Amino acid sequence: MKTYPFGQQTLGQIIEDKAGICGDKVFLQYEDGEQVTYRECNELADRIANGLNRLGLAAGDTLATFLPNSLEAVFLWFGAAKAGVVDVPINLANKGYFLSHIINDSRARVLVIDRQLIDRLKFIENDLPHLEKVVLWSKSPVRENIPELKFEVVRYRELIDSPADKLQVNVKASDPLMIIYTSGTTGPAKGVLQPNSMIYYSALEYVEAVRGNQDDIFFTCLPLFHANARILCLYPAMLLETKAVIYEKFSASRFWEQIREAEATIFNSLGAVANFIHSQPRKANDGDNPARVCAAFPMPPQIYDDFEKRYNLKVVEGYGLTEVAIITYNPYDKPKVGSCGRATRNFEVRIVDENDYPVPPGTVGEIVARGKIPWVTALGYHNMPEKTIELTKNHYYHTGDGGYLDDEGYLFFVDRIKDYIRRRGENISSSEIERVVNTHPGVAESAAVSVKSELSEDEVKIAVVLKEGVNITPEELLAFCEERMPYFAIPRYVEFLEMLPKTPNEKVRKNKLREAGISAGTWDREKAGYQVRK
Repeated sequence: MKTYPFGQQTLGQIIEDKAGICGDKVFLQYEDGEQVTYRECNELADRIANGLNRLGLAAGDTLATFLPNSLEAVFLWFGAAKAGVVDVPINLANKGYFLSHIINDSRARVLVIDRQLIDRLKFIENDLPHLEKVVLWSKSPVRENIPELKFEVVRYRELIDSPADKLQVNVKASDPLMIIYTSGTTGPAKGVLQPNSMIYYSALEYVEAVRGNQDDIFFTCLPLFHANARILCLYPAMLLETKAVIYEKFSASRFWEQIREAEATIFNSLGAVANFIHSQPRKANDGDNPARVCAAFPMPPQIYDDFEKRYNLKVVEGYGLTEVAIITYNPYDKPKVGSCGRATRNFEVRIVDENDYPVPPGTVGEIVARGKIPWVTALGYHNMPEKTIELTKNHYYHTGDGGYLDDEGYLFFVDRIKDYIRRRGENISSSEIERVVNTHPGVAESAAVSVKSELSEDEVKIAVVLKEGVNITPEELLAFCEERMPYFAIPRYVEFLEMLPKTPNEKVRKNKLREAGISAGTWDREKAGYQVRK
């Protein structure tokens, strides 16, 4: 596999180099069978780079993209990279304040949006002071009418009809490539600035961890608005000069059918995905599939061995987060079940106490990490210097997660230190849930906490104090939430209380709410049969 010196570690340069090497070799394939070669992908990226330039975007500007998994989402990422424009992919579940915050915080003047999502943009159009232009994309081949918006609207076709000449832009490996928004402990979602070199090294280390080669075919059904599908599927395939197959959505019932259709040899499992796959009815041909590696983040220890045997593959586990990518992998030939593996060659990983002093092996503390070489971590949080200082205090990136290292340097994740909720692969800020719930005219105050689900992951519980004389049902509250927050953030559990437990300083004691868990007075939407609309 060809490696690149620091000066050439930009996405735009590498796809151009691969186009010259691979030419008409297939690089990308969509679930409907559509294929794109390395040469075609590079040409489309050049056209989009010129198209973005015509829209007024220059190197260092941001481009917000609000699209489902599609080849076009990849072309836009590559095209933005060639123009030096920073891509800001937005989670498709976002709506209301969650959506406007990302567009505003990123200072995006141009938004590329799926035609099916226009109603969400219309709902917040008066709250977007920086947005100037909207690029409309649609799956449908039928030419649809352009909707009435307060912004200038152009069609995606205008971008790819731009000249294919190479745009002369000086993009450095240390320049930001993407801003990935991730919810943290408190406050609104934070934009993680990921430089070109960070993405390159992350993909390179992934190739080494799974022992990728040119005969491999990479598969993803994870969303392209997250880092995983981009960094741990598309980029490794490009470095290996092989193929990546993209499916729009994850389906547990059709997963192995899709793997066989794609002839995929490597795929990723994130959050509860492995549990969902493993919980499917057993079939005689479970082991008859082309996959040889499942990279799991994480793999539940109770199913680890059976997962490998049942599906006739190798499980490779790792640990990381958007701010520092993957910092540990389980060695391919010497994994330790239940652990997240050892530090990669480009990272130093420590466990520290509350004062950031290292603790002995076997002692639980906070997981922190730093790069051994320059530019392998995020540049910080966009527009949040104070949060960046908190993240990188004492020269280490603080994960907010608790864990320990054993005597051999294997990392074991224990629990989350930060006050966020993780549900099925999504990090959810409790304060953002509360912000929405508290806008209900009948709510006096609320507090969102995590409680454990049947899958050993977090579920969202909202404790609510109603205004005097008000009486609303849990169903009415969730219907209110559905219009204003992503589906994955909508609470599963609702409990109405007379008051929230508080400290003398009037801070909500969320530990007390977590300890209370699911009580007799807790309403469960799944047991009640309430269906959340996505």
